[in-house]
Amino acid sequence: MAPRLIISDIDGTFLTSAGRVTPRLREVVMRAVRSGANFGLATGRPHRWLMPVLDQLPITPVCVCANGAVIYDPATDEVLRSFELAPELMEQIVADVDAVFRPLGTGWGYGVERVGQSALDPEDEVFLVTPDYNPDAWDSRFGVVPVPELISQPAAKLLVRCASMHSAEMFDLVAPVVDASDAHVTYSMDEGLIEISCPGVNKATGVSILAARYGVAAEEVVTFGDMPNDCEMLAWAGLGVAMGNANPVVHDYADAVTLSNDEDGVAAVLERWF
Repeated sequence: MAPRLIISDIDGTFLTSAGRVTPRLREVVMRAVRSGANFGLATGRPHRWLMPVLDQLPITPVCVCANGAVIYDPATDEVLRSFELAPELMEQIVADVDAVFRPLGTGWGYGVERVGQSALDPEDEVFLVTPDYNPDAWDSRFGVVPVPELISQPAAKLLVRCASMHSAEMFDLVAPVVDASDAHVTYSMDEGLIEISCPGVNKATGVSILAARYGVAAEEVVTFGDMPNDCEMLAWAGLGVAMGNANPVVHDYADAVTLSNDEDGVAAVLERWF
């Protein structure tokens, strides 16, 4: 049966390597919506970074952002629900991570994504980093603050960055020292970035909220993803599809594998029904 809810990750999945939504994918998504299916995006991005994607679509779907920590309606610029790490918990996590990295003699830094009120909130007020987060300062929009100020307010995500390591290496170091009952650890890119959220909060959490919003059961949902932060939602959905370019870990959680994002892998699956 055709799915009643379609959820896709963005980077490496819904977008090509050039950051574009292909005409083929856009058209099949619109055929699905016109037939009565619900559609949404589930991303590690903060909701402020959705606009370059939504500008390529004729619809403005409710989206799961920040790896499930924020449910956002771009049609009304409203955060419908959020899950935030408390400052006290972030302080403990930072101490534990410091203890892991300090003996390695490598540079590392921290960042936070605060929920804010709107996608138009000033970036330097809601995306804060420490001076060591990115020594190359590739994005001057971020606010640069010391650790105590960084973790002084609740945040949707706490980020740990180490430019000299791969994310999988960092995960193997960080995950064992962060109790799963305290926080959820994952990553969405290979280049030295770990993402930490509230315990039990991941993309599956956000997708289940959307499914309940639309009155859709898990078995009526199809999800698409390519990185470890997609694993829980692929396993939760009735049909979880890994991209052809997916991290090998993702395949273990998926029911099927499609073509890569540059080969219209999402469209190839949806065209079976729509």
